[in-house]
Amino acid sequence: HPRGWLVELKVLFFSVSLGKKDVLVADEKICLVRDHIEGYEGLDGVEVFDLTGKTLVPGYIDMHVHITGGGGEGGFTTRVPEAQLSIFVKNGISTALGLLGTDGVTRSLENLVAKAQALTEEGMTVYTLTGSYAYPSVTLTGSIEKDIVMVRPMVGVKIAVSDHRGDNPSGEDLIDAAVAARRGGLLSGTAGLVTIHMGGGKGKLDPIFYALDHSDLPLKTLLPTHMLYSWDLLNEGIKLIRRGGYIDCSTPSVESRLEEKADMMIELLRTEGVTADHVSMSSDSFGSLPRFDKNGQYIGMIYASPEYMHKMIRCMAQKGLPLEEALKLVTTTPASLLCLDGKKGCIAENADADLLVLDEDLNIESFFLRGKTALWKGEVKMKGRFE
Repeated sequence: HPRGWLVELKVLFFSVSLGKKDVLVADEKICLVRDHIEGYEGLDGVEVFDLTGKTLVPGYIDMHVHITGGGGEGGFTTRVPEAQLSIFVKNGISTALGLLGTDGVTRSLENLVAKAQALTEEGMTVYTLTGSYAYPSVTLTGSIEKDIVMVRPMVGVKIAVSDHRGDNPSGEDLIDAAVAARRGGLLSGTAGLVTIHMGGGKGKLDPIFYALDHSDLPLKTLLPTHMLYSWDLLNEGIKLIRRGGYIDCSTPSVESRLEEKADMMIELLRTEGVTADHVSMSSDSFGSLPRFDKNGQYIGMIYASPEYMHKMIRCMAQKGLPLEEALKLVTTTPASLLCLDGKKGCIAENADADLLVLDEDLNIESFFLRGKTALWKGEVKMKGRFE
């Protein structure tokens, strides 16, 4: 087993606790998950990691990352820098969905695809969406469908609704875009996902409900995001989930709102008819978070960090939500939305060896990306080319 290694650990999570297991990894894949794996210790090229007393969980899947940087709402000096590999490593994120935001002019799809390829070459797994806030969608090839079919990192399209910075596509517009994404996904064997940026506008989820009521689109095709923006918006999301749909919830961007957002998420998951199998959680990292006054004038901004993905998981677990349930938000549910079941977001035989080690207080201690040591006892071992 070239570059093989064996993990001995206390507790392992898939979507439920599997108890104490040994895990055998060869190259980038998990080969075996057993109560005891013997006979490999001492073989040439095999490392043994003793993680007794730790918790091993799947690497996180972040469904909303501005990998080329967001921003620009306050002028050119407010353009957010590109993401770097090490910050994902520090925060346990193995897989990301890269996308554009408000700026579809100076932030190009060409750059987005190149950045996704670079991060993947460096050790992560990164997919992309075509489109931006603008509608009709900005594309590489002239069509949403062709982008998804012909450009391999592409797995869907990004659209903005109910936001003063977007073109507010109608329900019919949304149907057209979603059908193109759906067909492109079928032809390319990818998700064909429509990620829908939700602003605080009056329309809320109206275009989504219209599209579902006036088409045969599968519910899994349309994914509204930023759903923790307000309880008014979240209640619309609950209606969508009860119909069989899915929503994505952005993590907070400042420490002072962590507990508030964790409480919202826990209350959401305890709502009748809602399960974590239909809710994902993403960071919106490197996306700008501008502030506007009551007249819509820009008055300042910050940008989101990926650190709040794990902070939310830890906070929810400390507040009493079972860790297995919290982990679904960033593992099995996003894997399902991206059609990566059994490959990402799980610790199972034949899955990618993206393995995150938590200490007794649920802090991130170590991290393995596709079988390679990315973080060991708090020390970053895997960095980007120019870090």
